[in-house]
Formats: sequence, C-alpha cells, structure tokens
Amino acid sequence: MEQCRKVKVSAGIVTYNNMASIIECITLLLKHTVHEDFTLYIYDNHSNDATVEAIKERFPHVTVLRGNKNRGFGYGHNQILNRVDSDYHVIINPDIYLKSDVISQMVDYMEQHRDIVQLTPEIRNVDGTIQYLPKRDPSFKFVVLSKFKPFSHYRCVYTRANESITKPIRIASSTGCFSMVKTESMKKIRGYDERFFLYFEDADLSRRLRKYGKIVYHPGMYVYHAWKRDNTRSLRGACIFLQSMMKYYLKWRKG
Repeated sequence: MEQCRKVKVSAGIVTYNNMASIIECITLLLKHTVHEDFTLYIYDNHSNDATVEAIKERFPHVTVLRGNKNRGFGYGHNQILNRVDSDYHVIINPDIYLKSDVISQMVDYMEQHRDIVQLTPEIRNVDGTIQYLPKRDPSFKFVVLSKFKPFSHYRCVYTRANESITKPIRIASSTGCFSMVKTESMKKIRGYDERFFLYFEDADLSRRLRKYGKIVYHPGMYVYHAWKRDNTRSLRGACIFLQSMMKYYLKWRKG
C-alpha cells in the first residue's frame, strides 16, 4: 500500500456528494497551511456527483482516493490513516472552513502539552456564533431525553454550553467535524470502529484515545462549520443515527 512521505501534519477529509462545499474547504485549508509541513488526503465514498473530478481538476497535487461503495465515515478515514506517516493528523469535515492558520496553532499547543492526544478548537457557525457540540460521553439523558422540552437543559450540560469556557479545558469527547490527534495514538487504536457508519463514531474514538492521553477543547482557536444536522432532517439520517446510538450503548454499557 502506497504511503506518503513522513510529514509533521497530515489531514484527511472524507466526502460523499459534497461538491457544493468541499472546493472552498480545500482552498481555505491549503491557503492556511502553506507554511506547514503538511499533506492532505481526500477519500471519496463513491459520490455520484462531480466531487472527485472537481477536486482533481482544481487540486492536482492533492491525493484523492476513491471507494467503490459508500462504507461510511469511519471506513473512509481509516483508508487515509493507513497511508499517512506524520506526527499529527487532522480530521476534517468537507463543510469546515478555516479563516486562520489554526492548524499551526494546534501543532504548537500540542508540542507544548505532550500529554494531549486529541485537541479540538472552538467550532463556530458560519455567522460567527458558537456551535455548541458534545463534550461529554453520550448518555440516554443527553441524547434522547434532551430532545424533549422538559429535559432540554440536558443538551446544555452535554455540550457544556451552560459554562463560561475561556481557557483550554479537558473534556471527555471531541467533535468529529474537526480535531487534531497524535497519529501514533490513532494508529494504536486502529482508527475508527467501522461498525459505526455515521454518528457516535467520534465519541467512540475519543473514548478509546483517552487511554493514551488527554482530550482538550481550546476556545482560543476556531474554525467554521456549515452544520446541516442530517440526523434530524431526513428519515434515512434519523435511522442511521438511532442504529449508531444503539451500537454505542451496547459497546460501552459496562464502561
């Protein structure tokens, strides 16, 4: 299997019919990593739009891997992980937009804090407001009860939106849309659990990475995320979400 040369930072984006967002994502990513020892991999989960062709045309130096079937988010990232050789690896959604050299900032911070195994910045909506994402391990009250009005406050507890976080803090779980991990640790746990097609794979990943170090949220760094919330907007997404939720709870029911 072909591997890239040893670099300081590698990054992976898994895409599926993301023609509308991924070109801008890659453009901004490459713009803000020009001074970094950096390599980017794209894995396409058998898109039926022109995503792959557009990427190859605009970014001929970026390695694009193409699957013959959509096997899920984790599977795609693992195909990238199998090929990279780096100190740090960045997991990036195709709807993430960088407006600063946040990757260099994250590398510097992890170099200064060697006990960190996964680092996530503040995630912002495209309008600049904070996107409150889970920072605790999923539980029934956080994931299910919080969707009902009498228990909606559990969502704030889950995301820690009810706290004023102004300094880096240790968290239990990192969002899957954008984070930096130690490549060595990621390889030790063999990447994502591919039983999760989509959803909860990020919580499962953080839970296994914690064996090797701290998960940290840093509000002094940020990226933008054009979040679509597919799990609540389509029947298919909702079904995948529920299936992954059950897999997660069954896997960790004794943990």
